[in-house]
Amino acid sequence: MRLDGEAINEYLVGANDPVERIDKFVSSVFEEYSRTTVQKMIAADLLLVNKESVKPSYKVKVGDLIEFEELPLTELEVTPEDIKLDIVFEDEDVLVVNKPSGMVVHPAPGNYEHTLVNALLFHLNRSIGNDDLRPGIVHRIDKDTSGLLMVAKNDFAHQRLQAELKEKQTKREYVALVDGVILNDKGTIDAPIGRDPKDRKKMAVVTGGKPSVTHFQVLERYAEHTLISCRLETGRTHQIRVHMAYIKYPLAGDHIYNKKAEKSGFGQYLHAKVLGFTHPRSGQWQEFTNELPKEFSDLIANLRKN
Repeated sequence: MRLDGEAINEYLVGANDPVERIDKFVSSVFEEYSRTTVQKMIAADLLLVNKESVKPSYKVKVGDLIEFEELPLTELEVTPEDIKLDIVFEDEDVLVVNKPSGMVVHPAPGNYEHTLVNALLFHLNRSIGNDDLRPGIVHRIDKDTSGLLMVAKNDFAHQRLQAELKEKQTKREYVALVDGVILNDKGTIDAPIGRDPKDRKKMAVVTGGKPSVTHFQVLERYAEHTLISCRLETGRTHQIRVHMAYIKYPLAGDHIYNKKAEKSGFGQYLHAKVLGFTHPRSGQWQEFTNELPKEFSDLIANLRKN
């Protein structure tokens, strides 16, 4: 799966993992992929074990490094949908969109509809008139995270933007509300992130995980919460959510990493507020800022009153 500028998903098989067929194993670890889809990846040599091709019947063993790339978007048979987009910027190369909380970015087996990509396909086909065009998602944010995303409208822009992201030159700043009152005005969390060995559906700070760095700064303090800004130096899956939970200040509304999160239809209170990058064609620096969603800003207003 392409996440935050990385082309490959990987998983290191641990001692607590079951010994089973590779197609079944991968589809259980990465639930968005069915066994049929994993088998297609294997047939297309998009899935490797220890850098080598395997058959679907291959039995995984401790120490196996599984790496795979996503099937091309065209194989997912994604259809355009007339879903209203909050477009912040658009030219012939790049589109910046404000994604609402609750919207999945990219289609996957079992979830082909109502995603940001479905909406982008409709918008781009209508405005450009090219039925073969597929939007290039350069980076992602979680379903229940809102905020700014950049989309490449051609291969040239996609390569340039992904290269800049990989070189950690893209500016990504988030606003988050966490449980608890953080006493330090600012801090840096430098802790490796990988699959949670106790729950393969989650991420965690683990030995041998990928290097992950999050910088945070306190914006406001309330009776039992803290509003912070976060700047990503790396872009791991659920990075801010995992790092803040790791230092015992989990995100408000995060039902995966915050055991005490109150039930809410909004999701975690995390918003991608600032996005900056070098325009792939002009070479000029572009920076965009947007406001918090109404549900988020209303909660902040209530916390200030109390």
